[in-house]
Amino acid sequence: MPEHMAESAPRPGPERAAGGRPRPEGVLVIDKPRGPTSHDVVARLRRALGVKRIGHAGTLDPMASGVLVVLVGEATKLAPYLTAQDKRYTARVVLGVGTDTLDADGEVTATQPLPAWLDEELDALAAAGVPAGGEALAAAAPRIAAALDAERARRAQTPPAYSAIKVAGQRSYALARAGQAVDLSARPVEVRSLALAGAWRGEPGPLAGAPAAGAAPAADAVPAAGTEPAALELELDVSKGYYVRSLACDLGAHLEVPAHLSALRRTASGAFTLEQAVSLDAGAEALRAAIRPLAEAAASSLPVARLTEHGARRARLGQTLTESDFSAAPAQSGAAVWLDPEGRVVALGAPEVADEAGAESSSTPSETRFSVLRGFSGSADVRENPVV
Repeated sequence: MPEHMAESAPRPGPERAAGGRPRPEGVLVIDKPRGPTSHDVVARLRRALGVKRIGHAGTLDPMASGVLVVLVGEATKLAPYLTAQDKRYTARVVLGVGTDTLDADGEVTATQPLPAWLDEELDALAAAGVPAGGEALAAAAPRIAAALDAERARRAQTPPAYSAIKVAGQRSYALARAGQAVDLSARPVEVRSLALAGAWRGEPGPLAGAPAAGAAPAADAVPAAGTEPAALELELDVSKGYYVRSLACDLGAHLEVPAHLSALRRTASGAFTLEQAVSLDAGAEALRAAIRPLAEAAASSLPVARLTEHGARRARLGQTLTESDFSAAPAQSGAAVWLDPEGRVVALGAPEVADEAGAESSSTPSETRFSVLRGFSGSADVRENPVV
């Protein structure tokens, strides 16, 4: 909205469908089944909800299931912020079999018998049950425990060649499929937690809570030569940009065997969990009913600030605000959700970065100023690249 418009301009109403019914808007948590891509899920929801403006906050590979955070209507403006939040997973890693994609959808590239010491550690875990961790795990399976410790300490990770990262303008997976060598640089990551939840010799069952479609596909059925397949089940909480497929490969390297990710289930993405999720096959009315309102979903994921009436009008015009424009001021760093007195989302905003040189030359401290990063419901989007 341009600066010269009167501050008393009416607030635009919600977008409506042809029949006059307000279009759904907010955040929908889908329990994605194994098989479809994240793009497939979005396409199905566009048809089911009759809404074109839909996106998601964090891709899930086709072989993965679980929490896919879907953004409907103006909630798509939250994507850069929700995508950046931590994720939780349950993962199954098969030992002794490697694939080109590092997961069960790829072609088998290597099989290897498990070394005797790894057989012994797996047998010890099977006999004693899987310890929760710490000294008990180290006593039963010292080298498996050491491999997990090494991954917990990881601060940089090399993404898999079969990923959506762009290399010279092309997707890495497209180059890899064309037979070209792909050399991706390591990226900073953090492992908040990593725990061993299970260990098997022979064929394990599906991941806990996964639908029947989540059963392990063909790559799982290829055992290391002369051995039964072996698998570890892991629970992990990781930062944005972490590839669980790379974890499987790296864990195998620690254990001196090829390995791949055979099953993956995302149990949480930021504040959104499986308990909040709805099936993709639910009908249109059930899907609509499961959409969390924009203000509620945004406030569950980001800090909240409350505007005065005057501040809300200024924010809708994309103007710079001061602390007097808030009844509850935002934090002094990072993005926050700005709500009007009625609890509606007006904008995402953040404090402006002070000019240190200017501040040092001034005899009085300057008042904190706040800028709109993304505007909602017709207010101005004044920055192309919001600060996450």
